[in-house]
Amino acid sequence: MRLCLLFLFLNLAALQAQAQTSPALSREERREADARELGKALEYFAAAKYHEALLILDRLDSLYKLNPRYRAYLGVCHYYEWNYEQAIRYLEESLPHLDNFSPAERSFYYWADAESHFRLGRYQEAVPLYEKMLTLCHDNEKPDAYYRLGFCSVFEEDWSEALRYLRLSLKYYRQLRDTPDLKARVAQITNMIRGCEEKWAGKPTPFPSPRQSPEHTFRIHSLSHDKPLKTNQKENNLFSWAKQLVLKSKITCFHQQNNLF
Repeated sequence: MRLCLLFLFLNLAALQAQAQTSPALSREERREADARELGKALEYFAAAKYHEALLILDRLDSLYKLNPRYRAYLGVCHYYEWNYEQAIRYLEESLPHLDNFSPAERSFYYWADAESHFRLGRYQEAVPLYEKMLTLCHDNEKPDAYYRLGFCSVFEEDWSEALRYLRLSLKYYRQLRDTPDLKARVAQITNMIRGCEEKWAGKPTPFPSPRQSPEHTFRIHSLSHDKPLKTNQKENNLFSWAKQLVLKSKITCFHQQNNLF
């Protein structure tokens, strides 16, 4: 027993001596290390490794409270991790402070915010966000927003608005996104328009009722609450500007930017 206690005492003494010979990093050294971590997070973000980026950004935000742009990145990471409540919180706190950034970048934040509300079944809250995105995005990204707006109106049983949005979606898909992978969606929208027209005219129709269970409605419309796909036009554009951001950034100079943390 005495030998065990002696062994523990000697180990403790050795650890204390090691700690004394390894002083803690200075504040400036810690900031430089964290700036390098931020650069790593941006590289993860550009590579669509949102979980890894989230872990780093979340830690840095707890230490420094990151600037609005990087907090918007946090919102995007939460969106891809299905953390829709957190995505909404970060995006809606950040968006009012991002007016100086490019319309293309801001339009994606509005898209992710709107999609988070949509996937939580908050269709009325999603509508103004999709509409704001439409004022900022490229024309070839508009059909995705009109498509979602059509669903929001269907779920609210506003058949005239559903028709307006779905017709716009169909128009833009045919004009700007007429690709083989979207043939099924175009056919789906055409059927939905027919169903809405019959609803609007007061005729019996097999078009599914929004009052059915969300799971049933999503299955019929080929929507799901699966992890957001990374293949649509809007998200492809996100990857493009995120990669450009990392390429232009000088990690060694991050700590010199007064508005970084």
